[in-house]
Formats: sequence, C-alpha cells, structure tokens
Amino acid sequence: MFTTRPEIAGTFGAVASTHWIASQVGMAVLERGGNAFDAAAAAGFTLQIVEPHLNGPGGDCPILLHSARLGTQQVICGQGPAPRAMTVAKLKGELGLDLVPGTGFLCAPVPGAFDAWMLMLREHGTWRVRDVLEYAIGYARNGAHMVPRVRATIETVRPLFESAWPTSAALWLRNGGPEPGGLYANPALADTYERVVREAEAAGTDRERQIEAARDAWYRGFVAEAIDRFARGFEALDTSGRRHRGLITADDLAGWQATIEPPLAFDYRGHTVLKCGPWSQGPALLQTLALLEGFDLGAMDPLGAAFLHTVVEAQKLAFADREAWYGDPAFTDVPMAALLSPAYNAERRKLIGERASLEFRPGSPDGRTPRTPDYAAAVRRAEAMAAAAGSGEPTVARLGASGGDTCHVDVIDRWGNMVSATPSAGWLQSSPAIPELGFCLGTRCQMFWLDESLPNGLQPGKRPRTTLSPSLVLRDGRPWMSYGTPGGEQQDQWQATMLLRMLHHGLGIQQAIDLPSFHCEHWISSFWPRGARPGKVVIEGRYPPEVLAELQARGHRAEMGGEWSEGRLTGARREPDGQILAGANPRGMQGYAVGR
Repeated sequence: MFTTRPEIAGTFGAVASTHWIASQVGMAVLERGGNAFDAAAAAGFTLQIVEPHLNGPGGDCPILLHSARLGTQQVICGQGPAPRAMTVAKLKGELGLDLVPGTGFLCAPVPGAFDAWMLMLREHGTWRVRDVLEYAIGYARNGAHMVPRVRATIETVRPLFESAWPTSAALWLRNGGPEPGGLYANPALADTYERVVREAEAAGTDRERQIEAARDAWYRGFVAEAIDRFARGFEALDTSGRRHRGLITADDLAGWQATIEPPLAFDYRGHTVLKCGPWSQGPALLQTLALLEGFDLGAMDPLGAAFLHTVVEAQKLAFADREAWYGDPAFTDVPMAALLSPAYNAERRKLIGERASLEFRPGSPDGRTPRTPDYAAAVRRAEAMAAAAGSGEPTVARLGASGGDTCHVDVIDRWGNMVSATPSAGWLQSSPAIPELGFCLGTRCQMFWLDESLPNGLQPGKRPRTTLSPSLVLRDGRPWMSYGTPGGEQQDQWQATMLLRMLHHGLGIQQAIDLPSFHCEHWISSFWPRGARPGKVVIEGRYPPEVLAELQARGHRAEMGGEWSEGRLTGARREPDGQILAGANPRGMQGYAVGR
C-alpha cells in the first residue's frame, strides 16, 4: 500500500508530533541522553512557539504515560478547573448569559499545561528546567518558522485585535504580523521562560527543588500575579458581543496543582486501550469499542460504507452518553463501570441497525435516567450560525469566534518509556495577550453548561469535560502504542478509526493515518455555540463516490469533504523484537515522525 512517507523504524527511539520542529526537538533530547519524558516536555514547550494558533502556555495538557522503571501507566491531568468566582449565578444570573462565551476571559480555567509538564518532569524525567525550556526559549527569542495557517488564523481575527484586543495586536500584528514561511519571534514569552529558569536555579542545584521553584514561579509567583492583574483590569470583548473582565485570580492558580491518576482501561481483541477519565471525552472511545465488539469489522472493507456506517452509529450512542454522564468525577457520579459493562453494551448494540439514526439517544446505565442539555436547542443554534455565515455576516471576525485546535506528541525511548500528550488551548485567538508574559489565557470553560445539575454543569473548582484525549494501547498486557490527534470532537472518532483499521485489517501506523477518514457531527458540540447537526457525516474526498451514495441511501446526511481533510493523527509503537515504529499525519503538511 502506498504511503505518503515511510513508517519510521528503529531501535533507539522515535518522536511523532503535529509539527516537524517539535518532533526534531524531542529527538534531539533523546540523542543527548534524555528519556521520553524529557523529550516530550521539550517538544511540548516548543509546540507553543511553532503552533501558537493551536496551543499556548496558558492552555491545558492531559498526558498518558508508561514508565518502564515503575512498570505502570499513569494519567497526568493538566486540565485546570473553573475559577472560584465562576458560578452559574454570576454568568447566568448577574451577567444574563445563556452559554459560557467561547473567547475572552469568562471562559478561562486555571492554566494546566505548565504544571502537567513540570509534574511529569519531576516524577519521571532526568533533565533540569533550563535544559527542557532552552529550545522553546531559543525559538521564542530568535524566531520560529511560521506555517501559512498561523497567518491565516490571525487574519480571521485581525479586526478583533485591531478594534478590541490591542495587546494581541501588539504581539501578533507588529510589522504586519507573521509572514508564511518567515521567522517570527515572541520576545515577551522568551523573557517569561527565562525568568522561570532563573527563579528555578535560584532554588539551588537539586533538580527536583528547581522544578518546584519553577512551579511556584508560575502558580504562586510573577506569572500568577500578571494573570490576575491583567484579567481583572481589562474588559475583553467576547463571543457574547459584550465586554467582560476576568474572574480568574492569583489565588485560583495558587490553589491548584496537576494530579496523577490511574487511566481507564478497556480490553478489545487482545489489546487494552487506556484513556483519561470522564473529565475528558476519552471514555467515549472505550464505549465505542465496547459497542463494536459485536460486529465483524474484519470482514468489512475498511474503506466501505458498511464499516463507516457501523462505526458512526456506535459513536452516536457513545457520544450521547458523553453528554448524559461525563463530567469531573470529583463533582459528578459517573457510572463508568456500567457504561463499559457487557450487559449495558449488549442492549445498546441492538439500537444499531442498517439505517442511520437521526435521534439523540443517551442510555440508562444501572437504570439511571439520563439528563442532558436541550438537543433541539443545540440544533437550532447550529442552524442559526450556518444562516449567519451564509448571509455574509462577519460574526467570526467581529467577535473572534475563530476556533482553535490542538497539538499532539508521542515519544518512545530505548528504555521502553512512552508518552502520549495532547497540549491545547491558550491559542493566540483565545483572549487578549497578557503583554508582560507574551501569551493569553485558555477557553476550556466554554465546555461547561450553565446548569449545575448537569454532569458537566459549571461549578467553581470543577474541571470542564475536555475533548483532549491522548491514548496508550497495551498488547497482551505489554505497552505497545502511543497515539493521538488534534480535532476537538473528532479526536476520539479519528483515533477509533485508526485503531480499528490496525487491529482488524493489519495496517501499520502510517498506512492507517494515510487512509481517508470521516467524522460525524450528530451530537452536541463541546465548543461555543454548542450546536448539533443530526445525522451529519463528512467523509474525506478520496472516498469513492459510491460510498457517499450508499451512506445517503442509508439515511446519513453525508457530504464529501476535501481530499486531505480528515484526521491529524500521530503514533509510535514498540514491537516485541525491540523495533520502534512511528508515523505522522501528512494533512496540513506539518506533522512528522522522526527516529532511528
């Protein structure tokens, strides 16, 4: 089978990420004696510089890892919670909002990415803070190559920057802004990270003490103080069409730390798939697999309409349960065992027929009654946004509703350590840039509902149910593959398709990545304005026309997308003979895998 690039193979190590510079940074760390955790952290901080439209220092980062030393897998939760002052009474009662805005300050959680990387580095890494940050500092100080999409993203929000977010204009529109293919620096961010390094080293020569000092500088020092001052002192125009000050404070940052948790697991055809808990959408992939156990996918053409239909119908059920049951388990009783149980999925599987369902059908695990947001209202919101876009109304440019995306990095080293990390949010179009820091706050709290009784209803200190969803896979109980993708709602759709094609059809990583894929928009989106499009399926343009026709005949509201438009996956796996193999997405011409 033709692939767009070779599947990387070696025995020393491999790094695959959504940007070639970050991949090479990770590989440079491995070559200099660092382990997978050092490499992933250095690559992750570099992604903030080279993909600023997809993530930033003020964003989030869930991490799944395998430690060869401990012989176990862990989740590091880098998803920060809602600020203490962020309540339904404040947003809905006092401010009169029906939805949490998708941009600006009101949707900002505590930034989680920095602490997640530092916690992983402390627990599993070998490098010091300076060594890990030196790559990102160099690119921020001297300039990083700007891919065309950075400039394209900036152009969508240029009117907002020029009219309402002057600090973002100063950072991203100076001298005309980044030129595609040119170098663009972020001196303020370089200064921020250099100060973090100085404060870390002032704590002495002990590596762990330096890491703790860096965490203090961020969450209890100058970074937290700058966030507090700016968010509470500036009124930011957001997608509500109004200006609001921030609710996040220095105390919110000081009161939070990233946590280490056990992953959720589901056994499927001799493989154990590991995901983050129900504060993420990751369990939806496990539920999809549980539903598909009853189908002979191996007998289906991986590019055929029957395969696509079966997977999509299973995902509709799994993602309906995401809305009905998932939320921060510290606040919400999530019946996870029942949702993954054979009995529950045997009953749910009966709902998958030959015709596409246009219904929104959450289940009743343990006999519980599901409670979800208003699906009909979500459909109306999607229709209203589509009508506005069709009329030429400049909603996106005026309010800054330019969706961000995400990054991903996978690392396997020669000792067998594995990392799957999905840094996201804090992208340059999220909120006004904090001038002395060189970055902005994230927007993940837009995923809360302004109804405390819902599983993902807003409460102070609660983690929003994120779409970020890294993956690890064990084969016969041994760590086998790290993989993931950007894509919001699509993350656990594209990941499921890739894994199923590998397990049922014997494809390698690069083959599975290159094959045309698809996504569904049937359920309620996690992102403002929280729309839903019943039955909508988008298939990549390289599918045969007869596949589209058959899907439509089955009742799907299916349409053809671009030829290279579905999926931004990367992955790396370790075989029993010691070989490490890796692949990366050719779409967008950024992702790359390296190794030897």
